[in-house]
Amino acid sequence: MPLPGESYFLALAPNPKPFVSLGLPFDVSCVHHATNTFHASRIYLIVSRSISHANPAFTALRTALGDKLVGIRHGIRQHVPWPDVLEVTSDLDRLSADLIITLGAGSLTDGAKVATFAAANKAFTLGALDRLHIRWGDDGKTEKKPVTIPTINIPTSLSGGEYNSPGGATDLRNGIKSSFQHPSIGAQLVILDPALTVSTPEKVWLSSGMRAVDHCVEGLTSIGLREGGRGNEKVEGYCVKGLRLLLPNLLVTKNNPGDLETRRSEMLGVIEAFRGLTSGVLPMGASHGIGHQLGPLGVGHGETSCVMLPSVLRWNLKNAAGGEEREWVEERQRKVLDVFWGDATVAEALEQRGLSRETAGAGDVVGAFVAALGLPTTLKEVGIGRDKLEGLAKNTMTDRCIPTNPVAIDNEGQLLEILELALGDGSGAHSAFPLQNAE
Repeated sequence: MPLPGESYFLALAPNPKPFVSLGLPFDVSCVHHATNTFHASRIYLIVSRSISHANPAFTALRTALGDKLVGIRHGIRQHVPWPDVLEVTSDLDRLSADLIITLGAGSLTDGAKVATFAAANKAFTLGALDRLHIRWGDDGKTEKKPVTIPTINIPTSLSGGEYNSPGGATDLRNGIKSSFQHPSIGAQLVILDPALTVSTPEKVWLSSGMRAVDHCVEGLTSIGLREGGRGNEKVEGYCVKGLRLLLPNLLVTKNNPGDLETRRSEMLGVIEAFRGLTSGVLPMGASHGIGHQLGPLGVGHGETSCVMLPSVLRWNLKNAAGGEEREWVEERQRKVLDVFWGDATVAEALEQRGLSRETAGAGDVVGAFVAALGLPTTLKEVGIGRDKLEGLAKNTMTDRCIPTNPVAIDNEGQLLEILELALGDGSGAHSAFPLQNAE
């Protein structure tokens, strides 16, 4: 039962989870649902280090949960290393936890997903965990037990992993980030509190917002829309609405971080993005694929979208085959351009960076938007040099998003072309392929 003043709704209907709680202080909502929705008495909390060290929010939640709180973990490293997952898995089993709560950003969300799945399958070693992640030809269900410990996510970024069932975690032995997938994985409840996010570092908030933008853009250009047929209009509508909520409001937040209504709109934009992706089951493309493997190299989750999405759009447009495929890629990228240029606030920011609607391609527009947010636009800016590209391309060829890129990627050489565009050392990172001039 929702409390007075609480907006409580199913995020991705008809999917049975997660529900969203919005409108109350996060600790009030969390204690209410932990007690009355999940009937929990042995709660395990994962809190980000930044919140636990410097934010009264952690103290408020810990106090509110009282003696129901049986364990606390401070932080999970970026891109969710397997050893961190196994530590949480062991804690959940040892403490007989009946609810897990995460308070913080993306890595905590994925860590909880994979750890609850591992706990259900008694996977307490690297070898056992290795047998759980998704592989080609595996539907994610075979001989794997469903999650039994429910999860509440209280996010402080816009990455959106709380609405996405698969969880990603990185095997440090080979540096590959793998996906763990099962219908039972993921949060039952997401609690949104814009006031909580004001303390999120600006770079983290805005770059995670770009991750949400990436979901919408790769959603609008997804090969799933070409092959999906019926229902495309509804799916597109969600992605477009997500962009319209995200783009102008991210620019406002950049200049006025204390505007809570703006932050609320951005959070709702993330939900719209995932409504689009889940309604059409839209596979992502190379921006997500490369981004998954940039993470183990130390690049922040949102920053991967900042540096890769513009170059992927440029490469796709340049390398689309003739005829129907080329027309389709052009039409999809034009849809993206229409949304960016269709908002006066966004259009003004693009024009201030020297772009015009008549000549700028989708990659140029996305890159300019990233720059307007003050975020990195090249691999060089996030510490990735040419010496890392071959290994990155090799690992990326194993990623689940590469076979579903809108333009076929069949070999590492093609990935290296994209990476060269994004490198930023004068080799062509900002080469533009304007839509109307592409050959």
